[in-house]
Amino acid sequence: MRLLLDTHLLLWVATETSRLSPTARDLIDDPAHVPVFSVASLWEIAIKRGLGRRGFDYDPRRLRDGFLANGYEELTITSDHALVVQALPPIHRDPFDRLLVAQATVEGLLLLTADAQVATYPGPVRAV
Repeated sequence: MRLLLDTHLLLWVATETSRLSPTARDLIDDPAHVPVFSVASLWEIAIKRGLGRRGFDYDPRRLRDGFLANGYEELTITSDHALVVQALPPIHRDPFDRLLVAQATVEGLLLLTADAQVATYPGPVRAV
């Protein structure tokens, strides 16, 4: 199974593994699963780092290199992903989270999230 990790989970995998729940750790470490990161998450990190947001002071280029070196797949953003966003219910206002939900839906991935509100979207989303 391919697992799309939300931005917070990606940051925790890379920098603070102690913040991952045991469930998240088990799913991500399972060799039967392929971890996936979205370009949208790197974009979010780059924007929030540029704004000086606390918790986003990591170089997105180094994060990307580290994920690729550790067997993560990179998911680009397509027009199909963007178009599915408009059909999502207005559960969450964060455009990056909405795009991740759309990507998981279009690509048949399971989105793992640390955000309970995002996990209420219908479709392939699971809170961990």
